[in-house]
Formats: sequence, structure tokens, C-alpha cells
Amino acid sequence: MVAAGTRRAGRSPVLVIALVLVAAQLVLRGWVATRGYFYWDDLRLVGLAHEFPPWSPELLLHDHDGHFMPLAFVTAWVVTAPAPLRWAGPVLTMLVLQGAAALAVVRMLRVLVPPRNRTGARRWVLLVPLIVYLFGPLTLPAFAWWSAALNALPLQFALAWVIADAVLLIRTGRGRYVISGVVVLVLGLLFFEKAVVVPFVAFAVATLERYVSGTPRAGEAADGPAPEPGLRACAGSVLCAGGRLWLGSVLVLAGWGVVYALVVGHTGLDISLVGARRLLHSATSLGVVPTMFGGPWVWERWLPSTPWAAPPHWVVGACWAGLAVLAVVSSWLRRRVLPLWLLLAGYVLAVQVPVILIRGGPNTAAELMQSLRYLADIAVVIVAAAALLLRACPRTERVAGLESRRWVRVLALVATVAFLVSSLYTTVGFTRSWQLSPTRTYFTNVRAAWANWDGTPLLEQEVPWMVLTPMVHPGNLISSVLAPIAPPGAFATSTPRLRMITDDGRIVDASVWWNRRILAGPEPGCGYRIDGARVVALWLDGPMLAHGWTAQLNYFADRDGRITVSMEHGDAVTVPVRGGANTVFVHLVGSGQVLRIGSHTPGLNLCVGVGPVGVAAFGR
Repeated sequence: MVAAGTRRAGRSPVLVIALVLVAAQLVLRGWVATRGYFYWDDLRLVGLAHEFPPWSPELLLHDHDGHFMPLAFVTAWVVTAPAPLRWAGPVLTMLVLQGAAALAVVRMLRVLVPPRNRTGARRWVLLVPLIVYLFGPLTLPAFAWWSAALNALPLQFALAWVIADAVLLIRTGRGRYVISGVVVLVLGLLFFEKAVVVPFVAFAVATLERYVSGTPRAGEAADGPAPEPGLRACAGSVLCAGGRLWLGSVLVLAGWGVVYALVVGHTGLDISLVGARRLLHSATSLGVVPTMFGGPWVWERWLPSTPWAAPPHWVVGACWAGLAVLAVVSSWLRRRVLPLWLLLAGYVLAVQVPVILIRGGPNTAAELMQSLRYLADIAVVIVAAAALLLRACPRTERVAGLESRRWVRVLALVATVAFLVSSLYTTVGFTRSWQLSPTRTYFTNVRAAWANWDGTPLLEQEVPWMVLTPMVHPGNLISSVLAPIAPPGAFATSTPRLRMITDDGRIVDASVWWNRRILAGPEPGCGYRIDGARVVALWLDGPMLAHGWTAQLNYFADRDGRITVSMEHGDAVTVPVRGGANTVFVHLVGSGQVLRIGSHTPGLNLCVGVGPVGVAAFGR
């Protein structure tokens, strides 16, 4: 009991400092998050959460640009329901997920780094890779963007947690680690399909943990020095000892794969080698490698894109040289560490392949990969490899003595502090770039406009492309994006007063361009008479392509009533009319050279004159 108490006391300071570092990271990341705002895909999550109930198939099985992430949609619904389009909810979500991921990494490091290794170094050394994970810029862009965080942070949590479970299962054989690992894998998959990599990474790390520590297989003779097993023997041992976890993972992946194939539509692949090389260079040389030294130090951005890493070329060369030196020196000082570098290099390349195949193409900007949001999970693998590197045995007793020298420890402390300062500088630079948000201005002005709304509905229009890309149409229409904060009746297919929302969120008067005009009707003093159930064709002065158009109907009605209006080819909408001479603006989707109008009110007598049909625009 005394020994156990001594061990707990020896571990306590390291754990306390680790938790303090986690708290410091959350404070820093909280500052970053509060400087951000809703961005592109975030608005689709909010719109879907407002449109569908939390457990509806339409929400849970939604194919979000090739992503299957039902728990991310449920999280968005929970955040959106009580406070639609309020940024505090996403900030809290990101911090909770970041805290969970950070604690999972602490747990993983405590499993991978023993209390005292063969060099005599205590567990204090685990604070170095922990600082790399907590403050390194590699995970920063994916954290700051809410929809990306709902993918990236659960994946980081799942990687760290299942790696620890795999190693503990192989050490102890306890079934609780099987249950824990499988459950966390399922959770990770329901947030992000990329979690399919989790069991494979866990197997690799568990194998290398046994390999670098030189742990003999069960049943080998205990008398005399036990032979250190080879990499293949370690893999076989891990496969057998962790068989329940691997079998459970295979079953989960198989079932999930069937659902994913049914939910997600076909996605085209790009196999251009030139494009692949370009994206690989952007992701690795300009992205991942500089972040390993606290970079990239320089961020560039053109609105509405996210910031991307843009280190100078000489800096990239210096970082590659530094990485090469680190690999050579570590391989010279420590035994059996080459597979660790191969694991890291292989993972960095492997996780880029799906992105390059799916997102790549001749029109894909290389800056896509430099944004780093697809690469955040690499940080967990870097930390796991660093932990095993620290655990590896020195090549000689002389090397072990050298590592225990005070000046070596001071040098390691200086390098860690330099990395931390460099990372903070990069974080501040990213935040200054990221906080520029046209979306914040747009929604602030829209909320103010709704506060003074007079009840006249708005016709459908797209939000500015700097707020949400037209590629998500119809999800970029104001009836979808603004629905969570709009008053009842804010949107309609017709309105007696044409107004639009400007690119900065103000509601202003608008008019209809004369792309086409309604020709004068055949009846003098009336134009086109609509006085019964028969649909009347109003001829235009030319054909119109399939699109969303606004028709300005100048009419005289003998009473209040309703009419139906449609393009020659398109769906009809029902439009209220008022007695007397009036104008109504109607949003129509379709094509052709005529408008079709019919009475929806028995006994209604209506005359329609000349008017424009075209695009609605501000201030005309």
C-alpha cells in the first residue's frame, strides 16, 4: 500500500501540470473561437437542424458533400434549437470537444510513456509531446471552423482513446478495453467517416510500442536475458492479444461501410498525377512540416476562403533540414526507431490520398491542402510516435549517460519553449486573419432589419457568395439560411412591395430588370382578362431560360382574391391579389415564352397589363 501511495505521489505532479496545460490550451483556443463566426458549411448545419427533427432520417442520413456524420448533425440541432445562429453555442461545443480530445491525448501519453524508462527518465518527458499537441498549429484551422471541428475533434479523441485501449488490452487482457475501444470507434465514425483509420493506427502503434520496448512474447523463458522480438513477431503478438478489439472493429467497419455506401452518393475521383504532386507538396512541405516546428508563421487569405499556410521557401527548406537532422540523430541515439518515422511518413501520405482523389482536379487550388483542416488528425499520430521515441532504448550506455546530462535537459527545455513561443505567434497570426468575417456583418444587419420589419414578405434570393457558396443550392437561399432567425411570414412567393437583402444584410427597395416584357394584351383598356377557370397565356417578347425569375404583374381586380401564376414550363404558385389597381411581384422558377395565369377565386375579374419579367436587383 505504501508503494502504491508512493507511485501515485510520483505521478501526481506530472498529471497536475498536464491538466494545467490542457486548461491553458482551452483558454487560448477559447480566445481563437470567440474571434471567429459561422462560416459556409456551418450555415448548412444550422439550416438542416432548423428544417428537420433531430432523429429524422432526413437529418441523420443526409449526404453532406460526401460526408456521413449523423452525430455532427444532432450536435448542430442541440446547439441551434435553443439559440439559433448564436455563436456562443458553437464555441462551447468546440471547447468541450477540444477538452475531450486533449484529455484523451493525456491518457494515451500516460499509457505509452512509463513512469520510469530504461534511461532513468521519469514521466516528466511526456509533457513535451503533450505541448506539441496542445499548442501546435496543425490542429488550429480545423478547430476554429465549427463544422470542421465537429469532424476533426471527435476523430482526434477516437484516435488517442483507442490507441490507449489497444495498448492496455494487450498488457492486461481486460475486456473493458475491448468494449471501450469499439464504442469510441462507433462514436468517431458517426461524427466523421475518416475514423475508419482508427483501428489501423491503433494496431500500428500497439505493435510499435511492443517493438521499441523490446517486450518478449508471452511464454518466453524468464531466466536470462530474453530476446527482443522482431517487428513481425510483435505484430503477430498484438494481433492475437488484441484479437477481440480487432474483430469488433472489423464488424463495426463492415456494418458502417454498408450504411455509408447506401447514404452517400457517387463521388467522382481525380487521378491526375500532376495535380496529386501539387497537392502533396502543398500539404506536406507548406503545411505539415512547418507546423512541426511551430509554423507556418505566415498565413494568407482572400475572402471568403479560410486562411492557408504560406511559409517562405527558405523556411520550408530549413524545416525539412531540421526534420532530417531530427530523424538521423534520433536513429543514432535510440534503437528500433526507424519504423516510427516510417509510420509517421506513411500516415501523412495516406491521409492525403482520399482528399486528393475526391477534392482534387485541374480546377482545385493548392491552397486547399495548405488550409490544414483535412490534416489535423496527423497531430495525434505525431504525438504517439514522439512518445514511443522517448520510450525507445538508448543505443549504448554512453548515450544513456549523455541524455541524463543537465545541459541536454536544458537544451530540450529551450527547444520546447521555442516551439511554444513559435506556435503562439502562429496562432495569433491565424486568428487575426480568421476574424475577418463578412458573415458576421451580414447577420448582424439582418437581425437589426427583422427588428423593424413591417410584415411585408420577401421573395426568394440567394445569400451572398461570400456568406455561402452557390454550390450548395438550394441550401444557399435566404428561406433556408435565415429561417432560424426570421419572423413568421418573412418569405413568400409573392409580395406587393419588392425588397431585397443586400450583400451586407440591409433590407432595401428593389426593382425588376426588363430582361423580358409582358406584351400588350388583346383587349383594349384591359390587356389580358382573367375572369374564369380558363388559364390565360401572357406572351413575352422573347424566350427565357430555366431559372428563377421575378414577374411584375400590374393589374386591376374587381375584388380581393387569388390567382395562379406559372412560367410556360414550371410549377404554378398561388398569388393573392387586392381589389383595385395594384402591383404584385411573383417569384417563378421555369422557362418559356409565356406566363400562364388562372383565377383561383370564383367570380374574380382581373386585368393584367404590360410589365417586366427578369432579375430582381437593388435600387432600380
